[in-house]
Amino acid sequence: MKLNKFLQNSIKNLAQNLISSGVAKETADCVVIGAGVVGIAVARELSLNYGRNVLVIDSGPTFGTGISSRNSQVVHAGIYYPPNSLKARFCVRGRRLLYDYCKEHGIPHKQIGKLIVATRNEEVPKLSYLLNRGNENGVEGLKMMEASEAMAIEPQLQCIRALWSPTSGIIDTHSLMLSQLGEAESHGTTFCYNNTVIGAHLEGNQIHLHISETESFINRDQQHPDIILVPKLVVNSAGLSSAAVARCFSGINPRVIPSYYYARGCYFSLSNTRVPPFKHLIYPIPEDGGLGVGQFTLDLDGQVKFGPDVEWLGPIDDVSSLQNKFDYTVCGDRAKKFYPEIRKYYPLLKDDSLQPGYSGIRPKISGPGEGFADFIIQGEECHGIPGLVNLFGIESPGLTSSMAIAEHVATKLSV
Repeated sequence: MKLNKFLQNSIKNLAQNLISSGVAKETADCVVIGAGVVGIAVARELSLNYGRNVLVIDSGPTFGTGISSRNSQVVHAGIYYPPNSLKARFCVRGRRLLYDYCKEHGIPHKQIGKLIVATRNEEVPKLSYLLNRGNENGVEGLKMMEASEAMAIEPQLQCIRALWSPTSGIIDTHSLMLSQLGEAESHGTTFCYNNTVIGAHLEGNQIHLHISETESFINRDQQHPDIILVPKLVVNSAGLSSAAVARCFSGINPRVIPSYYYARGCYFSLSNTRVPPFKHLIYPIPEDGGLGVGQFTLDLDGQVKFGPDVEWLGPIDDVSSLQNKFDYTVCGDRAKKFYPEIRKYYPLLKDDSLQPGYSGIRPKISGPGEGFADFIIQGEECHGIPGLVNLFGIESPGLTSSMAIAEHVATKLSV
């Protein structure tokens, strides 16, 4: 927290000296911070359907280098989330938009369906709960299956009952982002990489963004912007760094910025297997912080993945967050926890068959044991800064919800 306060004080002092320091200043119509799947969708929506001139700024060397490249690439149905929550509404709406977009633009995807499985009698009521919740959320085609019916379509599966979700699927996230990025660019959006938003201040009601080249920001002890951008609208879609970016805004009430908790999720692949053991997604009953350690997914090439698990990380200060200093190490010893969980529904899993894959980090706004936390899409009515929308806690089902989030943000900014 001391580093966070230091950064905020530095921004205040910097804002007072910018004009006299001769830093170049440029105007802009709309700036989107973050070129992940949500930021790209927002830029596309604003440029394509609202005629805005959009500039997307990302600290990485290209688009989608953060959360968007380190997830399961699963299209969720909308079962797990409380009715009328943003996650429930945007997941169901976003899934429909996403499938329609994929069909129209030839984005690789498969609506392969998912089985959520109960392997113990005490888990069966939880399946019934999920069925009712999914129905409340408007998820189509949900069906409770007896063990014999589920194991008839998945012969290597072991369960006592399962919930069938036919609208779940998988998608090539990179192809999706590339397609929407191209559409945004064709309608005037500019993508600017290797640049970091290191601060912001208000002059009257006008936002002034402090932009530094990422390499310079990482290597310099005292941070000074290379340019000041003066946009009419700003969308903070910085993913893992969205809270840190918000705290960079001089004058924003820190009470409106949620605490961030980072959870690393590791994936393990299945070695020496030419044919996947299952044709559909297989998910255990959800656990704290995630959807179950032993969840089975596969990509469009048939590569098998198990995970992610949930590993709560310690606090990360704002400077480190802005500099993307996140640890994506996959410890091979974590597989020991995977084997017994996977064998509950896949008893044929062989010893030493799990190999470390990759990891992702989720920006969570509820900590261990704190329960459900919804997406936060925060406008002027909350933080008091005209033209600014903050996106906080955009974790799963962020990919599935991306186009619905973009619709909502664009509508919010057009009011």
